[in-house]
Amino acid sequence: MSQNYPSVVESSEKKTEVRAMFNAIAGRYDLLNRVLSAGIDQRWRRRAVALLAAERPKRILDIATGTADLALLATSLQPEKVIGLDISAEMLAVGREKAARHASGELVELIEGDAEAMPFEDNSFDAILVAFGVRNFGDLGGGLREMNRVLRPGGSAVVLEFSQPTAVPIKQLYGFYSKHILPRIGGAISGDSGAYKYLPDSVAAFPYGDAFLKRMAEAGFASGVCERLTFGIASLYKAQAS
Repeated sequence: MSQNYPSVVESSEKKTEVRAMFNAIAGRYDLLNRVLSAGIDQRWRRRAVALLAAERPKRILDIATGTADLALLATSLQPEKVIGLDISAEMLAVGREKAARHASGELVELIEGDAEAMPFEDNSFDAILVAFGVRNFGDLGGGLREMNRVLRPGGSAVVLEFSQPTAVPIKQLYGFYSKHILPRIGGAISGDSGAYKYLPDSVAAFPYGDAFLKRMAEAGFASGVCERLTFGIASLYKAQAS
């Protein structure tokens, strides 16, 4: 059964709608990710973590942590602490079960909270990771400014997000898959076709590449770079806090 899915337009209501959507699909979220991406999403996450290896961050924040996939991967950097933040209580419940089974799960603390009004002091973290989360912010600029606030000056923010392929025929093939195939498979597995209609719509509406780097710069980040992954289906962004 399909529920109402969030608007792709930035708004104060979007956060509430996103929370409800992820609470509804939490139990099958990991399975859906593996099926819909053929497992490539895990490779993307490992690449995001690898971008921080040389910096050896001690305190890491994983925003929109969901079921804690990225937070748990970040423990490979041997930090003192990884905090995962998410607005969905149901997603965090799944994440806590995974952390309890993980060899380094004791390093991970999962907190329910709003990425646009985080319960942390200024300069609290050495690095920030976000995987497929900034697209869901109700206020993208506000969320990015919060990231800059809680990150120490010179600390790195690494953002993994869906983007749009531009090369022929990948652009056309991916467009057909995301519009016609992904919502049907996602809806069949999750029981919520609305959530997987929202995904391609939100990707299409989201600024990517140079446009997203500009939004990061406007929020106070510097030295932004973008790395396109798997023909541009996803992109990695890295920038330093001011």
